[in-house]
Amino acid sequence: MPAPTTDLGDAVWELPPLILHPFSERISPAALLDNSKAALMLAGLADRDGTAEEVLRSRVLAGRYAEFRMLFFIGKDVMRWLEQCVDWASRVPELATAGVRRQSFARLLTICPPEEVSEKLARWGVTDYLAIFCRAIGFISLFSEPPPPEILSPDFLFDYHRYGDLLYQGFMEAETHSTITTRNFRFGLFASGEYSRMLEAGWEKQE
Repeated sequence: MPAPTTDLGDAVWELPPLILHPFSERISPAALLDNSKAALMLAGLADRDGTAEEVLRSRVLAGRYAEFRMLFFIGKDVMRWLEQCVDWASRVPELATAGVRRQSFARLLTICPPEEVSEKLARWGVTDYLAIFCRAIGFISLFSEPPPPEILSPDFLFDYHRYGDLLYQGFMEAETHSTITTRNFRFGLFASGEYSRMLEAGWEKQE
């Protein structure tokens, strides 16, 4: 459970950057639209145009599984970042005994990220980053690798977002942790290609 916000005075620390990698698989906009239409048809919100229910369910499940995989791989990047932050904090005297855990940094990312991070996510078209990061953390806290679709029940896939929310809640409650804010912590958010180009530019300046 979170403790009251930790008083760290006016000190400001720069955390390791959060780097998000591209997914190994691509889902075409047409496929996403098809899956969304199938979900609306199943819910009775759109004309089925003669498509059998089992076909619609198959389309919806395929779309849900693709979404689940995307969240899983986001979770891999986020969990790597959380562990980097904990390792970094363990070597800062003021933080080593302050109860700063993975959950502290997870809350910082999901609830109160730096303004420049939330603005960048908005430019990327990511508006509901709270749900995305929470569910991504939830799934990576349960699975070490994305299970194949036949291992997951249709009930899970249809409502995977609810399970992700509950798994995130379990992760946050698993360990007592301090609450931290952007008053004391900053970090940047980068796509992996963007960050690589920044490093290359920095190396060229040093030559």
